[in-house]
Amino acid sequence: MRTDPTLDFDPGVWKLFDQYVHGIIDRRSFLREASRYAVGGMTAATMLGLLSPRFAQAQKVAPDDARIRGEFVEIDSPAGNGKARAYLVRPAAGDKPAPLVLVAHENRGLNPHIEDVARRFALEGFIALAPDALFPLGGYPGNEDEARARFQTLDQAKTRADFLAAAHHLQALGGGNGKLGAVGFCWGGGLVNWLATEMPSLAAAAPFYGMGAPLDAVANIKAELLVVLAENDERINANWPEFEQALKAAEVRFTMLQPPGTQHGFHNDTTPRFNEKAAAEVWAATLALFRRALV
Repeated sequence: MRTDPTLDFDPGVWKLFDQYVHGIIDRRSFLREASRYAVGGMTAATMLGLLSPRFAQAQKVAPDDARIRGEFVEIDSPAGNGKARAYLVRPAAGDKPAPLVLVAHENRGLNPHIEDVARRFALEGFIALAPDALFPLGGYPGNEDEARARFQTLDQAKTRADFLAAAHHLQALGGGNGKLGAVGFCWGGGLVNWLATEMPSLAAAAPFYGMGAPLDAVANIKAELLVVLAENDERINANWPEFEQALKAAEVRFTMLQPPGTQHGFHNDTTPRFNEKAAAEVWAATLALFRRALV
């Protein structure tokens, strides 16, 4: 029985939603254009509601889970916004230094989903640090539309510097083994690709459906990459051939995974773009890379 009405959405709706999520069109434009696909009593507003995140329902690890210890920390970032803020999560138990993972969010700041992803890494034995790009603007506001609007006003150079400062902070953290990996989603995937060009000490990186690194800097990458792409993601996939060619020319170690039938954001289990089988596949591959490269 088909219980998810989004399965019947026209591909045009998904394309519009991707444009909306990434700030290419605003809410009003989405509603106007999506109304062309509204059939059977389904309104454009209803479609948008069905496509929007459900954070509470998708949470896998509670913030007060006894198996982890989480806190928010501030980090000096003199080349960025002065101070960065991040969610730091550790395994509660462990008698040896733990491997380290920086978690880079999408273009809405550190929302509840990315906090949950950081906790998932902690349950797997990693110390995870998830910075919030929106900290200089008051932090994640609790509303995805407002978060997206604030995000577009950020000084991207300073934001990148904040994440770089956070990565160095994590690598030197007490209780860690000094071996650093990074994972990022959407905007965060692009950030992780860039970070790999800036940090020769980054051992492994898993950019999920993010823009490739600047081509003239790809030769600086020393990390092993797991590049995760969606099948139906015209905007990001258009960038892949040149990035792939540059990776090969620079002899960067990489694997590319592109599960069939997937949409941009398919790992995010708070929205209908989530693909359970594909998400499990790429999560397992990410853990395997990090366990091999960081432990």
